[in-house]
Amino acid sequence: MSDSTDTLAQLSAIIESRKPANGGDPQASYVARLLHKGPDAFLKKIGEEATEVVMACKDAEHGGDTSAILYEVADLWFHSMVALAHYGLSAQDVLAELQRREGLSGLAEKAARTPT
Repeated sequence: MSDSTDTLAQLSAIIESRKPANGGDPQASYVARLLHKGPDAFLKKIGEEATEVVMACKDAEHGGDTSAILYEVADLWFHSMVALAHYGLSAQDVLAELQRREGLSGLAEKAARTPT
């Protein structure tokens, strides 16, 4: 396992341990608080962070600091991992899906999806 995969696995384990069902205390843990409040809380954060990623990229396009993109993407990934945990998924599941797509044309993969 690579260092980045280890980091994602460790963060996934921490998030899992902070679930209220696993003893996470909403008074002591930001993750537990988000999960305790329910999907609206972490979905709102995902929307905010996605917007901040877009804004950081737009700023960088006009000479802004590209490190802001990293900070905002890290926040987006983190809050997305909270959502994954809520729905019984993990970063490993996302990595497996990305591996499954390796070697596929992005256009072909998208065309093969069935509309929901």
